[in-house]
Amino acid sequence: MSLEQAAARAKALRREIERHNHAYYVLDAPTVPDAEYDRLFRELQALEAAHPQLISAASPTQRVGGKPLPEFAAVRHVVPMLSIRTETDTEPSGARAVDARVRRELGLNADDAAIEYAAELKFDGLAINLRYADGVLVQAATRGDGETGEDVTQNIRTVRRIPLRLLGDAPRVLEVRGEVFISRPDFERYNDKQRALGRPALVNPRNGAAGSIRQLDPAMAAERPLSFYAYGLGETAGWDVPATHSGVLDALAAVGLPVCEHRAVVQGAEGLIGFHARMREMRDALPFDIDGVVYKVNSLALQQRLGFVTREPRWAVAHKYPAEEALTTVEAIEVQAGRTGAITPVARLAPVFVGGVTVTNATLHNEAEARRKDVRIGDTVIVRRAGDVIPEVVAVVLDRRPMKAGGEALHAAFELPKTCPVCNSAIEKPEDEAIARCTGGLFCPAQRKQALLHFAGRRAMDIEGLGDKLVEQLVDNAIVKTPVDLYKLGLLAMVNLERMAEKSAANILAAIEKSKHTTLARFIFALGIRNVGEATAKDLARHFGNLDAVIAADADRLQQVPDVGPVVAASIVRFFAEPHNVEVIEQLRAGGVSWPEGEPAAIASSPIAGKTFVLTGTLPTLTRDEAKDMIEALGGKVAGSVSKKTDYVVAGADAGSKLDKARDLGVTIFDERQFRELIGR
Repeated sequence: MSLEQAAARAKALRREIERHNHAYYVLDAPTVPDAEYDRLFRELQALEAAHPQLISAASPTQRVGGKPLPEFAAVRHVVPMLSIRTETDTEPSGARAVDARVRRELGLNADDAAIEYAAELKFDGLAINLRYADGVLVQAATRGDGETGEDVTQNIRTVRRIPLRLLGDAPRVLEVRGEVFISRPDFERYNDKQRALGRPALVNPRNGAAGSIRQLDPAMAAERPLSFYAYGLGETAGWDVPATHSGVLDALAAVGLPVCEHRAVVQGAEGLIGFHARMREMRDALPFDIDGVVYKVNSLALQQRLGFVTREPRWAVAHKYPAEEALTTVEAIEVQAGRTGAITPVARLAPVFVGGVTVTNATLHNEAEARRKDVRIGDTVIVRRAGDVIPEVVAVVLDRRPMKAGGEALHAAFELPKTCPVCNSAIEKPEDEAIARCTGGLFCPAQRKQALLHFAGRRAMDIEGLGDKLVEQLVDNAIVKTPVDLYKLGLLAMVNLERMAEKSAANILAAIEKSKHTTLARFIFALGIRNVGEATAKDLARHFGNLDAVIAADADRLQQVPDVGPVVAASIVRFFAEPHNVEVIEQLRAGGVSWPEGEPAAIASSPIAGKTFVLTGTLPTLTRDEAKDMIEALGGKVAGSVSKKTDYVVAGADAGSKLDKARDLGVTIFDERQFRELIGR
């Protein structure tokens, strides 16, 4: 490929990747599968590697990878980034005071028309100024003191919601103000991952966002799940600025910048009151933190008339909500066993009102986190509650810690107990994991509901009709304690449950009876052994052929099974080392649960052992899961996409692109009849 051809192809790839980025990160409407996106991205990387002169700052490949900075350079804002005044009266009277003040500044009397406002959310993150020159992001800076901020361009380029190039006709200069933040779900996922790796977690989403943007190494910033919403303008040149603030936001959205959907144009004080109340009601359901709403006079002409007072605009006000952090004291530290066996330390608190509710408990997440924060009984702590997230202890106020006369802390540091507080089974915490767990999976009352639901699942014992509500009733009424009790249920016990008709009870009992005849792989999966999924259960069944051999296997023997490494092997050994679990298994077998033995021998003579299948379309008599079970029972594998490694494609009605690709690659294609003939042989 010539340099000219490479340049044209690179330009086309960048535009296509940018279009897909906008659809995925801004519109939340992916336009291509991940694999296709990755293919395009790799092609662009290869072109730029072959022709380094084609690399540009606006290329999607340049989002991550800048060198660490020794320090942040200063950036002087052409248009100052001023803060806005805060209305601390959180009641409707606060909104009325805002409107009255604006009307007074404009010289309006009671008979004049209501003022039109643009109302939006006050994000709890870090304010940023983005500077686009001819449509390309050339600089990003923090607010700083309003006049001068810090150049954080390299870090901002890692935020995928921020376009490196604007859509459409580009103005000569467009500065966009907005907020970088971390959503609650992303915050929780990131912290869970950090804790699992034994690394420090983020204190809260706001600190996490601010700290990420001020990382000197952009690779560190790239690891953080940062988001962005635009909410205003800085300097502009060569751009027709709309007449209203709401129009500005619409225009920013049109050029590819993310703008929050939760905004409205309202009339007068009553409109402000209504928006404040609606957003307060929605606050807990929002995927990100807000600490209030912002009111802006919608007309830019009126904004100019109103002007500024000291360093604040007269035309914009933040209307707060009650704080979601508060101080209280730790009365005790206990541990809880969760539905999955996770052992979590919990601080019992002196009751404190925070985030709209009275909080008496707060999570400490795990032993490492409790010790890192050094939370002790008697400590004064900062407690945070955000939305539906469980309240957590953010930090200890050390200068209020109770001390002995000699200067030593009155209470010792937290230590994890050795046994489960619920069932007294051993607590295990592998060295490479942050979360400790109870080993009494089938026996522990705290895990009963989760264990039973997993045991009865469609891919496990497949007990049709045994869902969440029924399991809740059976456990809460002390009818079922372990899976063994399911096979002892009688019709009378079932029909006495709330809203349980005799016919429904009979159907569920029949499904329970039917589940006694299963496969070894399903049974192993049903046990709920940590780190043992459906595929691993099948590998164990194929390798050992009977359950006793699995139970007796040590870690070295288990690691001879395909895809079973040290972590999985250790989980299996720990599970079967707990006498309670083995006892439940023996009772299940004594109660009639059985499966064919010697599965490896059957697989050895299978015509499809080791072959890879892809299923596509709707088969006449088989569901996708039934066909998959047939293939895997005979030692075959089922893949999700067609490749050169695919041996067979089984196609039904309405087969799509997978069938076309199979034909292109010359892969053998079967209909259901031919498939049945193959496995029948």
